[in-house]
Amino acid sequence: MTIKERMIDYIRKNRVSTTEIADCLGKNGALAGILPLNPRHFEVGEIYYLFAVEESNWTVHEELQGEVNDKIIFIDGIDVAGRAIIGDLVAKYILFYKGNRAIVTNGKMRDAHTLVKENYPIWCNGVSPVGCFNREVNRKRFENEIQKGYDFYHGAIAVCDDSGVVIIPKERITEEFYQSILAMEEQEDIWYDCIDRRKWSTFRTICQKAYQKETTGSSE
Repeated sequence: MTIKERMIDYIRKNRVSTTEIADCLGKNGALAGILPLNPRHFEVGEIYYLFAVEESNWTVHEELQGEVNDKIIFIDGIDVAGRAIIGDLVAKYILFYKGNRAIVTNGKMRDAHTLVKENYPIWCNGVSPVGCFNREVNRKRFENEIQKGYDFYHGAIAVCDDSGVVIIPKERITEEFYQSILAMEEQEDIWYDCIDRRKWSTFRTICQKAYQKETTGSSE
């Protein structure tokens, strides 16, 4: 397994939350304004980057023709004027026919009634009945924005749950960061033990970290 595969596998099997991952990132990494359309989903995976420009989703359809599966599909709404980027037909194609794990977009979705009924794993910036056009675009006009989005998102890891979406950047997909996730999980276990079993206060547990004094053998 590569370090990326190990990290994804551990986060998935242990359902490491976006809160914990954000803490590992120095309380950072959340995508602003992006929330789950449907609750109680947990997804983690490698990001496949798509984009929409000129109020059109032509490029989304075009790029989905290629081999892409078992990914978190991130759709970057670069120039869509608040229009919904895709709806239920494309969502079904991405998730079922292409076999991907989730859809994340900083734009809006439409056909919300169907997306909710089908309980699709989708994180977005809201919904709208007004969708994008299906027309060719001049992507060269947005070459810098597209490249910037691709460089940051494509190949990174997305962790998605009821709190939102946190991105683990490619430069943080390292053994060092993986170990920080393991340490965070261990700390969480200790905190819950102190509060649930020992009946300590949250101040004594989280702020004073009194359990550290116990492990070193010193008295409080």
